[in-house]
Amino acid sequence: MNNNTTNTQSRAPSRGLGVLEVAILNVKAGLSADFEKAFNEAQKIISSMEGYISHQLQKCIEVENKYILLVNWKTLEAHTKGFRGSAEYQDWKKLLHHFYDPFPTVEHFEMVEGCRA
Repeated sequence: MNNNTTNTQSRAPSRGLGVLEVAILNVKAGLSADFEKAFNEAQKIISSMEGYISHQLQKCIEVENKYILLVNWKTLEAHTKGFRGSAEYQDWKKLLHHFYDPFPTVEHFEMVEGCRA
């Protein structure tokens, strides 16, 4: 079997540290205040989900209307199947997805063993 076809959906996080979801959010010009208000409401949705640990929304200093969303999940599946497959995700989409241009790429990361302070 080719190593490039590893099924990342079934990967368990190393040492139980969880999975970090990273999304760079480019908000349409002039909509940052509205986006932040909508996110304030949307964060109640994500924080109520099974497998959710914590999140941060940070605004870029150098680039106007650019944000980074960091969400810690217990497992990859908690995000990709649990949250994205839920009815609550439809509410999340209605609140936030119309703010983005382009639509964000979401990636998942795990801690490198021995590289944590």
